[in-house]
Amino acid sequence: QVQLVESGGGLVQPGGSLRLACAASGSIFSGYAMGWYRQAPGKQRELVAISPGGGTIKYADFVKGRFTISRDNAKNTVYLQMNSLKPEDTAVYYCTAVRLGKGNWQGDYWGQGTQVTVSS
Repeated sequence: QVQLVESGGGLVQPGGSLRLACAASGSIFSGYAMGWYRQAPGKQRELVAISPGGGTIKYADFVKGRFTISRDNAKNTVYLQMNSLKPEDTAVYYCTAVRLGKGNWQGDYWGQGTQVTVSS
């Protein structure tokens, strides 16, 4: 059974920081890119960042310079450090695992999502 379990969401003021974590089952971490999508109310789910685990990390333009994705292979965990948060970053953030080599970044497995709210 593949499982992705997210943690770390919450309420933060504009300009603040949060770190999201996603713990993956051992059978999935190798051979998969790990990443984060987000979905704001009334909007489509969008890619935030993805780490192929050896390849080039991809970031959405709207988070470049503010968010950093990292992987701890020993812990089967992927992190998203979010700095300089803006109200428009408010969304449910989803961890995803994407099978390497299939030619796109559409998620194969998903976490349950964690709410991030940026508001004063």
